[in-house]
Amino acid sequence: MKSFIEARNTILDHALPLGSEPIDLAQLVGRVLGEAVSAPVDLPRWDNSEMDGFAVRAADCQPLTQLKVTGYIPAGATADGVTVEPGMAVRIMTGAPVPTGCDAIVPMENTDGGLATVTLHQAVQHGDFIRFRGSDIAVGEILLTAGSVLRPADINLLAAFSLTTAQVVRRPTVAILSTGDELVSPGEPLGAGKIVDSNGYSLAAAVSEIGAIPQILGIARDNLESLRKKISTGLKADLFITSAGVSAGDRDLVREILEQSAVRQLFWKVAIKPGGPTAFGLNGDKLVFSVPGNPVSSMIAFEELIRPALLKMMGHREVFRPQVTARVKGSLQNKTNKTRFLRVKVKKTPDGLVAESAGDQNTGIISTMIRANAIAVLPAELSELSDGEQVEVQLLNGIDQ
Repeated sequence: MKSFIEARNTILDHALPLGSEPIDLAQLVGRVLGEAVSAPVDLPRWDNSEMDGFAVRAADCQPLTQLKVTGYIPAGATADGVTVEPGMAVRIMTGAPVPTGCDAIVPMENTDGGLATVTLHQAVQHGDFIRFRGSDIAVGEILLTAGSVLRPADINLLAAFSLTTAQVVRRPTVAILSTGDELVSPGEPLGAGKIVDSNGYSLAAAVSEIGAIPQILGIARDNLESLRKKISTGLKADLFITSAGVSAGDRDLVREILEQSAVRQLFWKVAIKPGGPTAFGLNGDKLVFSVPGNPVSSMIAFEELIRPALLKMMGHREVFRPQVTARVKGSLQNKTNKTRFLRVKVKKTPDGLVAESAGDQNTGIISTMIRANAIAVLPAELSELSDGEQVEVQLLNGIDQ
């Protein structure tokens, strides 16, 4: 049986970034750049005014100097044919190109705002309020590196250079198959002994949350024909997850058909709880996971083993949740001799972060998962953390105040 770290490393060793594809500017936010982007031109592209005001010659300008206004350059216009002569000024708007002869801009608020002539209120320095060509970004400069997750500010930058597409890492398709004669889909009548298939939808939601593309295949029954057909479809995706049919005591039909379908199993069990009966294999270069049918176990297995692999496939540099140290409130126990993942609530206090159990840690209790905002990680060799001791926690979402 592999340890948690051994299993995760095995998976990540085989999770390779997918190829890149061109995507339109409006659809890029949140995507990961597949290649670096360089500036095709200078930014700004020309010397331009930072302020609404007057284009002047700095040598002409002292407090109470009066200059004759000889022209006007609005934003969007050119400065062709416009020259600032000695003793003259040209009215100019923010972003307008600086005319010949100008070496400074006087903001409107530093003048009397005159129309035919303008009086200055203070001295002017060479270069005042001019954005010089290439002063923000020079042509050829690297704008964004490969692996960058594109934010709204990055989209603004790409648009400023009139770039309409960018090469980003392709989003993986993730096929999700629930198995078992006892399962029914949400909304279907619940007969005696039947269970609603919640795993398929929670796994799909977790896949969507990180930007991958889920494909819910529905439910395969515990017979060779049903499983073989569904598994054949699932193996066409970039990553395939089956739920249930792998725990001790389960019929081995899922593993049997995966083996018949050229899936090479790398491990079957991991020394973790919950999520121990998780299997991992390869179908060519495609990743195949089988997770337990227990809802909490399937969510933890996804969180700890599958999510990092998907993020790596999508080109992310950071594939793990933020991890912080918190002080235990009460106690946290690990009686398993395995790496234990406990659902906890982390709060900010005047003395720092505090983590306490989110409730019953039985893997059949979904409500504890709902209340948790973090997962405490207890190593296999650690049996208990008492009140006040330090624990490492993975943050799932915001910290409570």
